Amino acid sequence: MSSFTPSDKTQAQQEEFFEYLRFSSISTDQRFKGDVDNCADWLVAKFAKMGLSPEKHPTSGHPIVVAKSTPKPDRPTVLIYGHYDVQPVDPLEEWDTPPFEPTVKGDKVFCRGATDNKGQNFAHILGVEEALKKHGELPVNIIFLIEGEEEIGSPNLPKFLEDHADSLKCDICAVSDTGMIAPGIPTMTYGLRGIACLEFTIHGPSLDLHSGVYGGAIANPAQVVAGLVAKLHDETGRVMIPGFYDSVKGLEKWEREMWASLPDGDAATLEETGSQGLWGEQGYTALEQRWGRPTAEVNGIGGGYQGEGSKTVIPREAMAKLSFRLVPDQEPAEILQIANAFLKENCPPSCRIDVELGHSGPSYVMDPHSDYGKAAQRALQQTFDSEPRLIREGGSIPIIQSIKDILHVDSLLLGLALPDCQIHAPNESFTLSNFHAGIQLNRALMEELAG
Repeated sequence: MSSFTPSDKTQAQQEEFFEYLRFSSISTDQRFKGDVDNCADWLVAKFAKMGLSPEKHPTSGHPIVVAKSTPKPDRPTVLIYGHYDVQPVDPLEEWDTPPFEPTVKGDKVFCRGATDNKGQNFAHILGVEEALKKHGELPVNIIFLIEGEEEIGSPNLPKFLEDHADSLKCDICAVSDTGMIAPGIPTMTYGLRGIACLEFTIHGPSLDLHSGVYGGAIANPAQVVAGLVAKLHDETGRVMIPGFYDSVKGLEKWEREMWASLPDGDAATLEETGSQGLWGEQGYTALEQRWGRPTAEVNGIGGGYQGEGSKTVIPREAMAKLSFRLVPDQEPAEILQIANAFLKENCPPSCRIDVELGHSGPSYVMDPHSDYGKAAQRALQQTFDSEPRLIREGGSIPIIQSIKDILHVDSLLLGLALPDCQIHAPNESFTLSNFHAGIQLNRALMEELAG
């Protein structure tokens, strides 16, 4: 990886980055709505100062910021997508430093949003700013689209894309909201798993019952929930919902060979997670399980007494939250339909089940060997002085498929996040060397896409 010598310029860029980080732009909590709005205003001011034409678009939720360079008709147009909203900081007591006060330790800055996604999108912003300062123009036309609702599923962005499709017309989209295999290993993500979420509640008696008086005669909703959860997988980790795998597109030979050539994914998975051992669908490596196979996960489960000591009750109800990570060509609506049917069919008649369907988004995959894909790999090679690796990722960015469906363009997913950055967790961090590499990557990417 290329090295970065501290200078007045890089120090100033970091300080501006830290200013961006100090906004507690938590999109899911209405108590922070003012902070989210102020962060959008800050971006508008930054884009205007750079010489772009910015606009702040209100939505029924949080604003979307769009900024454009002066268009040149003979140049391709690149849409750069990112988000300025962040995850909540809970549990606060597990943070070593204040979550919205950037704290530098060695090569890392610790702050909520440092990696996801302020550091990664701000590197692109600064790359464009550097090019404008040096040349007075850009080799490509640029449209920035920075939203404030990605962490809550981008509920207003698809309609925004549809309503503004003409003004957002572009040739390719570039996104840095994914990860790198390891430090110094440039990584292009060409696929993302989709997602489908639901919550189910089991209703039993009309009130909590004494487990001694009624135990053995009345069904226990907590036990019913546990039984339904247990039915989701067989002993080999295969999902047991009928039809779950019917439309799954298998991995290609070159993909399995590429991923097998990466650093030991099984060992890395254990090290990153602190788990005692691997578990999952047999016949696949940990990387293949995480990137290319569908899953059913329990995200939360509860019911009955949760306090200290014993309270001998049969709870009146219990619940569980499930999410399914999906691969090509699984359809989220279809998966939710068959999961709903599976839960209801397996709920005993002694209880009543309510299923609430949650947010969903399709998987995404592009051809990394396309002309734009090769241009992105050349930019990565120049920036990190190493051969890029091609991967999929297990997480979901539903809006990427929306960009494909509505604007009819692919997205180049050029991640700068390292495995230990702890996105969505306490003590989130971003390496400053990758922050500056991202600035260089943007410059190289614009040149390569210009042809």
